[in-house]
Parts: sequence; C-alpha cells; structure tokens
Amino acid sequence: MRQIVVVIGLLPGVALAEGPTVPRYAEVTGQAGISHSYTGEWEQMVGGGAASFDCDGNGLPELFLSGGTVPAQLLRNVSAVGGDLRFEPVESGLELELVAGAYPLDVDSDGVMDLVLLRLGENVVMRGLGNCRFERANEAWGFDGGDAWSTAFAATWEDGQSWPTLAVGNYINHREEAFPWGSCTDNWLHRPAGETGFAPPLPLTPSFCALSMLFTDWDLSGVPSLRVSNDREYYKGGQEQMWHVEPGQPPALYSPEEGWQRLRIWGMGIASSDVTGDGYPDYFLTSMADNKLQTLAPQPEGQPKKPAFADVAFARGVTAHRPYTGGEVRPSTAWHAQFEDVNNDTYPDLFVVKGNVWAMPDFAMRDPNNLLLQDAEGKFHEAGDKAGVASFESGRGGVVVDFNLDGLMDIAVVNRNGPAELWQNVTEGGGHWLALRPASGGINPDGIGGWIEVRQGDDVQRRELTVGGGHVSGQAGWWHFGLGGLDEAEVRMVWPDGKEEPWQRLTADSFYILGRGQAPEAWSPGG
Repeated sequence: MRQIVVVIGLLPGVALAEGPTVPRYAEVTGQAGISHSYTGEWEQMVGGGAASFDCDGNGLPELFLSGGTVPAQLLRNVSAVGGDLRFEPVESGLELELVAGAYPLDVDSDGVMDLVLLRLGENVVMRGLGNCRFERANEAWGFDGGDAWSTAFAATWEDGQSWPTLAVGNYINHREEAFPWGSCTDNWLHRPAGETGFAPPLPLTPSFCALSMLFTDWDLSGVPSLRVSNDREYYKGGQEQMWHVEPGQPPALYSPEEGWQRLRIWGMGIASSDVTGDGYPDYFLTSMADNKLQTLAPQPEGQPKKPAFADVAFARGVTAHRPYTGGEVRPSTAWHAQFEDVNNDTYPDLFVVKGNVWAMPDFAMRDPNNLLLQDAEGKFHEAGDKAGVASFESGRGGVVVDFNLDGLMDIAVVNRNGPAELWQNVTEGGGHWLALRPASGGINPDGIGGWIEVRQGDDVQRRELTVGGGHVSGQAGWWHFGLGGLDEAEVRMVWPDGKEEPWQRLTADSFYILGRGQAPEAWSPGG
C-alpha cells in the first residue's frame, strides 16, 4: 500500500512570544452539518460526553454525541481528506435517550468497534455490526447494565482473559434530589465469565461519586491499576482513589501504608500523558478551581514503587483555576481534559473543557475552554483565545481528534443545554506528524494496555494505550504523534503482554498499521 502525504494551504499559526506556535482553529459546527444539544436539568448537570471512532471501515473517525433528555446521535464522517469537515446523521441503533457518555471498545475482539453507553438508568453495551449499525448486546454478553446514574468508565484486558474487564463509575442516587449529599452509589467492576461474556458486577466499595476512571500502569509493572476521580461535593469521608486489580484477586484499594496520599477535589476528569519525559504516565485531574498535574514522586532505590505523586500543576503552568478572558474573576469549573500535540512540535498540549455546573454563584459563568501549549522546557502557555476555541458555552465532554486525516488535531465539544461545537484545525506550516494504529489480529486487537514509542534521536515519546478517563468521552482509532521539523522517526509497539516489536524507521506525515510480529504497514484512505 502506498503512503499518504497530505499538504494543504491554510492559515498560518501564530507564535507566542518566546513560546510554542499557536495553532489556528475555525469554528465550523453549522457548515459541517452538526446540530445537536445535550439537554436536561438536575439529572444532566454532569455527563454530556462525545465519542470518536471509525464505524464504517474507511479510517475516518465518526462523531457520537450524547443527548441527555433527547436521543443520542451518531454522525457519519463524510469529510474529504484534507478538506472541510462534513458530517451526516445516520440511523445507527444508538439513538437512546438519557445517555450521559460513551466509550468505544472492541469488546468481543471481532475487529468491529462496539460502544459502551453510560446512562441514567440502565447502561447498554452496543455491539458493532459494521457500516455504522449497532445492536444491544447486554443479554448476549451477560452484561448487567444496572439502574444507576453512571458517569465514568474504563476498560482493560486482564492477563489470560479473552474478554475485557470493565469499570463503571456511578454518581449520586438520582432519586434523592431533595438531599443528595452522602448518597454516592457503588461503582462496579465487570469481569469476564470465561469465554461467554461477563460475570455479575462486583461493587467497588467504598464509592465516592466517580466522574472519571482510568486503568493505567502507573508503575510500569505490567498490571494496570484503576484510578478513580471523585466529586467531593456529594461524598462524605471520601477522597481520590486507586484500586489494585490483580488477575484472579478481588479488587483492593491502595492504602496509606503503601504510599497512597489523601486528596480531596471536585474530581471531574482524568487525562494522562508522559508530560515529564521520564517514561511514566502523568495525570491531569480536573476540578472546580485549581486543577492538579500529578507526576510520580521520587522513589527509593531498590524498593517497590509507591503510589505517591507530586502536584506540579503550578510549576508547569496548568492550574487553569480562573478564566483567562471574558472578564470573570471567579474560579473555573473544568470537565473533560485531553493531552494531544495540537501544533505537532513533539510536546503534548492540553485541552480542557470548561463550564459552570448549573448557575453556581461562586464560580465563573463565562468560563472559556483552555488550550494549554507545552514548550520545550515543559511549561504550558494559555492559547485558547488566540487559537479560537475560547467558547463561553457550558461545556462538559469532548474529543480532540484528526477528523479529516490531514495530520492536524480538530476539536469537538458537547455543551449542556447548548449547541455542540466543532473546531477545525486550519494551521499552515506546522510540524510533521505520524498517525499509528495497533492491530494485533487476535484478542484485544487494539492493544489496550500497551504502549507506542516514537524516538527521535535521544528523545522518546511514549503513549499508554487506554480506554477511559476524560469526562464521559472516549475515542478509538489513530494515535497521533507530532514530529516537529523532522521528516522521519523510529517507532515501536510494546504490546500489553510485554512483547516489544523492533524499532522501525517511518516516514513522517503518514499513517501506519502496527501489526504484531510484522513490520509497520503504510495505510492510505481508500488504499
């Protein structure tokens, strides 16, 4: 197959004074064919997720939008490669009401993407049938969707299992509207039942009103743990959590004796990336007021690693605690967050969706999204207004993804009781890039729990392949890496079982499929 190199003439980026280049975004919601809102009152004050994944096999990611009290919507991506973004609504079987969020995952490892819908009431796993059609699979796969207010999700494959382990986070008891404080309901762990699907869920007790979850190999042990970010507004005696999820063992919380440190925030979203370049994942935790950026604390030599993390948000410039434009001085409210290299300079940047919960008077009402650009020294610089993504809608979920396969990361956001928004990255003259997609051809075909490494000289970008995190918003498909000014890089896949593929030198501005035990295969749309 031939490689694809896309070159388009667009608008130039803008350089911050002695800082990173600011990408240029154009708001294209209406002209792209998107007209949808996440609506509702008390039971929709949280949630409002988006999902991005390819459901018709052409490599272009579709866009799924939660609806709350109106039906959810799947939009087929009909964009021309490198051209204007275009979407068309498609009848898919996903048009359920009371959907709070969604995460794509190939649950049955058949090579066709499925979708997990988090709902107020019963959660539903929708089996992908191809050509953007889906059917309910709860009964066929033994998945108990429960009857709760589900607001968080994560998935992994435990060693030796042919089906994934799913974690579902639940919020307050929505039937206690008069006095919801202290009514956090149990989170659930759905483990496989042999080769047939899922066993009855295990309660993850205690639970503290989860709004984000992520399976992550924080210590590079090869066994992911489950991080849970919780909303302190409603729990009593709670905190942030991390669970041991060891194969064949019951889940168990990390304890203070093991090094876990108590942290209480209005936890709303988790984003993960190796920001510091030490090879370990770092974690951005969204909240009301100041947000956290946690990096693994220094560890004693020759001893097991302790789950102790240092907050470097202030030092790195990512507290994002107040609006940076619009005239507000009250604190911000942050929801979905995602690391992506939006200007292709090799450094992961950070997009954060903002929005008041529900006319809370102590917090900003005009609360713009953040686009924080990382420089070569590891500091972040606010550029949301300069880049054109500083919306004042009440944001919740979102995705940062290359919708038209031009190597530039676009942005979609779901707003509460307001229109969803879409921004196309129209930067000219940015850096080079690679887009990579694992395909093992067997169980867990997308390599969830593995790592992709991209090496340029002595510098290595590492991305942990995860399903979960953010705020009720997930995506699957191409993993994006900015390459800066270099026109090639070395790449290797590290599979979840630890198998390391050999380093392979790849040409920039191209798409590659990473097969197990095979050389990377160049890919192009329609090729």
